[in-house]
Amino acid sequence: MNHIARAVVPSVSRLSIQRRWASHGAPHYNEPTGFLFGEKPLPPGQKRKREDWETIWYWGMFGGMAFAGVMLYFKPDTSIQSWALKEAKERMAARGDLPEYKPSSVSS
Repeated sequence: MNHIARAVVPSVSRLSIQRRWASHGAPHYNEPTGFLFGEKPLPPGQKRKREDWETIWYWGMFGGMAFAGVMLYFKPDTSIQSWALKEAKERMAARGDLPEYKPSSVSS
């Protein structure tokens, strides 16, 4: 019986040591300071120093937007109407019809 008590006691103490709490101590985020982006305003006459990643981010973000705008402007026309018009012109040309629109005489 004594050997059973010895086996149970270490396991209970081990469980109490491994207990974890939900808060885990101090918060893992930047607490709100009331300042814009958490930066304190600089004294008059001083300029804000940019961080290393900011220039890369600006060029990547706005350069990517400009590149996307150019690519969208020169995007090929893939609408069904354009395809159908081209297909109809090709079929009419194969039949020998003129694929041009000739307005009828307008009576005034």
